[in-house]
Amino acid sequence: MKFGLGVPALILYKPVMHPWEPDATPADIVRVARRADERGLEWLVIPEHIVMPGEMAEIMGPRYPEGLSAAAFLAGATTRVRMLTYILVLPYRNPVMLAKQIATVDWFSGGRMTLGLGAGHLKREFEILGVPFERRGKLTDEYLRAMKELWTADEPSFQGEHVRFENVVFEPRPVQKPHPPLLIGGNSRPAMRRAAALGDGWLPWLIQLEQLPGALEYIREQPGFQERDRPFEVVMPLARLNVEDYSHRELGKTEGPRNREQMIARIGAMRGAGVTGTLVGPGKKTRSVEEYLEWIDWFAEDVAPLFSE
Repeated sequence: MKFGLGVPALILYKPVMHPWEPDATPADIVRVARRADERGLEWLVIPEHIVMPGEMAEIMGPRYPEGLSAAAFLAGATTRVRMLTYILVLPYRNPVMLAKQIATVDWFSGGRMTLGLGAGHLKREFEILGVPFERRGKLTDEYLRAMKELWTADEPSFQGEHVRFENVVFEPRPVQKPHPPLLIGGNSRPAMRRAAALGDGWLPWLIQLEQLPGALEYIREQPGFQERDRPFEVVMPLARLNVEDYSHRELGKTEGPRNREQMIARIGAMRGAGVTGTLVGPGKKTRSVEEYLEWIDWFAEDVAPLFSE
């Protein structure tokens, strides 16, 4: 089982926010990132939104980074831990530029970039960025194919509806071969089919463990899935977020394991259901960055070793 840490203070999302986060500094964030690095966690989990519609800010929080620039900064501040965007909305970007940005971060970091991506859901964010919301699925699929061509082909060439290039040179290529892992987010059937056809894993959102076997069966039934030659990751939060899909309105209290026994039981159940990685954090609210760092130490010493491969 792999463990990712949702980097605190990058966002101010109320269901999971600790009381010290609104006043945290970038230096505090770097301390957390370096402690996760030192303690052997797999990923630093980096969320993003480009703008937050005013009507959503109270619920979702006003602060979000841009995912790739945050990943580049934190990769430069660490030595081993991987970066996981969770999630980057692919249609917001020009795919040729995005492919270059991802390759650059992967090259500089020595192959530590994992791209969690999705088609997106905040319609007003699409409108503000001038991206057609209704075509987001088709854009995502085409952009993914174009990016893979740039990362893998000796002489990249692509002729799509929205992306076209030929007679180009693309360097540096990603360190990871054939390219950084692509984990596809979303619970819709199109998102699951995208994960099966074009991804290296799936990031379910608000899926309960009892629903997971059926969803994974659907993904494995998709054409070409069994012929894949890379492991298929399934990564989901350890906590059970009790929020409404899309609106993020809280329906009740977010539930996370509050002690060692609960955490071990929950991780074990997730592994048994087919989860290969989970996003962890303190089940109880910490009062300071120091307390948060102590929790990372505790988790790395008392829980993580029980699930080492």
